[in-house]
Amino acid sequence: MGRHLSQGVSGPCGRSHRWKVLGVGFAANASFSAAFSGIPTTAVFIRSGYRVDNHALGLLFGMLGLGIAVSELPWGLLTDRWGDRRVLLLGLGLTAAALAGMAAFVSPQGAWVPGVGMLAAGLLLVGLLGGSVNGSSGRAVMAWFREGERGLAMSIRQTAVPAGGGLGALVLPALAAWHGFACVYGVLAVLCAVTAGFAWRWLHEPPAAEGAARGMQAAPSVASQPSRRPVSPLRDVRIWRTALGMGVLCVPQLTVVTFATVFLHDFSRAGLLTISVTMAAVQTGAAVMRVWSGHWTDRRGNRRAYMRACSLVTALLFAPLALLTAGVGALHTAMAIVFAAMIVLGGVSASAWHGVAFTELATLAGTSRAGTALAIGNTCVFMMMFVTPLAIPLVLSIGSWPAVWAMGSLCALIALPVFPRAAVPRSVAPARA
Repeated sequence: MGRHLSQGVSGPCGRSHRWKVLGVGFAANASFSAAFSGIPTTAVFIRSGYRVDNHALGLLFGMLGLGIAVSELPWGLLTDRWGDRRVLLLGLGLTAAALAGMAAFVSPQGAWVPGVGMLAAGLLLVGLLGGSVNGSSGRAVMAWFREGERGLAMSIRQTAVPAGGGLGALVLPALAAWHGFACVYGVLAVLCAVTAGFAWRWLHEPPAAEGAARGMQAAPSVASQPSRRPVSPLRDVRIWRTALGMGVLCVPQLTVVTFATVFLHDFSRAGLLTISVTMAAVQTGAAVMRVWSGHWTDRRGNRRAYMRACSLVTALLFAPLALLTAGVGALHTAMAIVFAAMIVLGGVSASAWHGVAFTELATLAGTSRAGTALAIGNTCVFMMMFVTPLAIPLVLSIGSWPAVWAMGSLCALIALPVFPRAAVPRSVAPARA
């Protein structure tokens, strides 16, 4: 075994290769995130280019989330059966093809404007196919990294989501304004295709001996009790509580991602530069916080406590945004920078926990079932991506923007008791009557 590992370090699939695998996972998530987080940043141009209102806008953005939510669990089960390499290659290739099809057939051309139904179907298809990326790339990272470094690795992988979203926020609105949506979808298709090439070149299974050792470390509580059969992720209450908490805490995050550009444009009269910089700052700050939190929780072993803390902080940041929006009113354009700063703080807090939460899910399930566990988490997350954009226009029609931000604060507060508390060691567990 020692000779095998020493050869593996210098071979094409040795321990150093895990950083290439992490790079592939990062690129896969970033390329798809540039689509599902970047396209909503073009909301103002979608309204004018496709001639839709806010309600139709919410439906369109919801289609992306619905497609991902519906497909996550099937893709996750398929990943555990087929392996991460096959699923990631298939998913990225098909997503690139779908985006290329949208560039050719679902983009406004001159006087011709595609119907809302065509655009909704295209975004739904992109979500259905792109849902393959999340579970497969996460399973690959879990297979290559050991316990004690997985939190950092998974957080780096999850950092790709705000990084890709930030890239989309900086680039896609300008492309939509100056070159049209054919260019927007075409660029996104190229990103997915290039990433598929990276996966073909570098994504492989770890050496058998190392993979087995890491698989045993994935769920120490199960490994230490060989007499018990591992619980399926579909029947594990801890996994479902974590996943449901993730879904509820996504509401304030998705409120920022999908409608903050509309709020800044319509309510605070911010310009394109301010809007793009604000959204890029949200994604960049979230990326930095995800890497830091992964490393910090690896050292302290406090993933669940960190998730609960993010819930409380997010609730406390969104509440004053709701109050200030109600007190200032829509005519104070000088407040645009203040609103932008508050959105950045709230958006970063609402996005900082993803890597830690997904690491906790995969650790609870074990490497061999990580694809299913990660899919459960992503199903809850992206179901909220479907529901939230649909709910916001309704809330706007009832209570305007203060109610929208108050809804984000309330959902963050609800997530606090949903997340499971930190496990109490058996040796110190209190006796029960």
